[in-house]
Amino acid sequence: MTFESDAPMPMDASRDTEDAGGARGAGDESADPGTVRPGGRTARVRAAVLQAAGDMLAEQGVHGLDLAEVARRADVGKTTVYRRWGTVAGLVTDLLTDMAEQSLPRTDTGSLEGDLLANAGLVRRTLSDPRQGPLFKAVIAAAVGDTRTAEALHRFYEIRVAEWAPCVQEAVARGEVPEGTDAAEVVRAVSAPLYYRLLTTDAPLDEAAARRAAGAAVAAARAGAFVRIP
Repeated sequence: MTFESDAPMPMDASRDTEDAGGARGAGDESADPGTVRPGGRTARVRAAVLQAAGDMLAEQGVHGLDLAEVARRADVGKTTVYRRWGTVAGLVTDLLTDMAEQSLPRTDTGSLEGDLLANAGLVRRTLSDPRQGPLFKAVIAAAVGDTRTAEALHRFYEIRVAEWAPCVQEAVARGEVPEGTDAAEVVRAVSAPLYYRLLTTDAPLDEAAARRAAGAAVAAARAGAFVRIP
């Protein structure tokens, strides 16, 4: 599983033009990324730029991310990239927004154990992906030193946790875990050991690691470890 968009069509977006619908094209200074004609020129430019930015982050880390090189790789005008995203932090922020939008929906297996195993497997496949793993490392590193990137990263994970929280809420309704269980904390407990392994060791992110993470979260939830304290 990845968060990547389909490969965009190469194009030169450095000129201010109007598309057939009368909306301003990618060179329109007044528009924010992705806000003009979602199926048109602006969306294609945004997809191309974010694809290039993600590739560079995965290859070189945040310190290797250069807006001019992103523009070259995306085959768009430099003025378009500088005008729309402005800074590396602005570009990384929009990339995280796009990643959240492109993420897969949660799995519903009918049991908490099955759902959390699916979640752990999804996280494992993402973090062990040759592109996505280095990309996440780069974004996390950038967030440590930049408030704007950190806020975007927090929003990304809030969206992902909210997507999976219903599996815990449904488990409460089925009587699998105690009333008052904090659904968000259970979901975070699944991915936390996988991120820890990614960032602090060179151990592989294998299926056994995913099963352990999910199993530990399920056992703790059943024991009441995540019940909110009044």
